[in-house]
Amino acid sequence: MAEQTHEQVTWWHWHRRLYNWVIHFADTPHGERALFLLSFAESSFFPVPPDVLLAPLTLGAPKKWFRFALSCSIASVLGGVLGYFIGVFLWEQIAGWVFAHLGAIGFTPENFDAFQDGYNKYGFWIVFTCGFTPLPYKVCTITAGVAGIFFPGFLIASAISRSARFFIVAGLFGWKGEAIRPFIEKYFNWLSLAFVILLVGGFAVLKLLHH
Repeated sequence: MAEQTHEQVTWWHWHRRLYNWVIHFADTPHGERALFLLSFAESSFFPVPPDVLLAPLTLGAPKKWFRFALSCSIASVLGGVLGYFIGVFLWEQIAGWVFAHLGAIGFTPENFDAFQDGYNKYGFWIVFTCGFTPLPYKVCTITAGVAGIFFPGFLIASAISRSARFFIVAGLFGWKGEAIRPFIEKYFNWLSLAFVILLVGGFAVLKLLHH
């Protein structure tokens, strides 16, 4: 138990330092490039979500909110494609190492099993849900490749969900500025999850009525 607690504390300190390192780019001339690279990397392995940098960049230059959101979305989808092909071509070689070292950011056998079951039942909607909500998108992209789900469907679901998330976040910060931060930090993830549940539920009802 003590060893586990020590590992958790170490992980927390390491993650906090990484978080602060990401944030500092908002005050440098490299902020937009860092946002693109962060969004790309987060889709397959990086633990800090791009929203962390997207928010302060948009607060610092509200008129550029659309540009920031577009850059973030494109990079995230491209990173998702990388994650998909990691799952297709490399997973068998790296699975043991990933489970042993990256469990803290969502790469656990339990999560993989849950995603695999989800793909068998819901396909497109699992990718959409991961892309829009706080669920670990990086785990989603790699497991999608492992499961071999239909790639065009994966690409469409990723593009819609990631763009929706980043354009909403950037748009709100660009519109309301600092005043909207407490709301987004407290409620946005829960609201996004509720939105997806309602959306999927609505389609399920329509399907039942159709039959």
